[in-house]
Amino acid sequence: MISISIQREEDQVVAFSVTGHAGYADEGYDIVCASVSALCINAVNSVLTFTTDKPEYEASDGDLSFRLTNGSCPETQLLLESMILGLKSVADQYPQFVTIVD
Repeated sequence: MISISIQREEDQVVAFSVTGHAGYADEGYDIVCASVSALCINAVNSVLTFTTDKPEYEASDGDLSFRLTNGSCPETQLLLESMILGLKSVADQYPQFVTIVD
């Protein structure tokens, strides 16, 4: 199962972490893992590319952690909320494979 944790301070996303594998299908064919990975990696890359924020992040097989340490601009918040919207959609469709604590 994929576990996603979203941390907020004063209604602002300040961190998120993703751990685990969905187990929906064999590696390379798991659309649930692929969906979650694409949404999260795209959000990190978008923050790095389209904003001036410099988050701390670390990725390894089945794990991703992201933290904003010096606040964030409105664009970063929009990108992160968009990621969360997509993740909630995946979790709604595959609740036995993805959990989100927001």
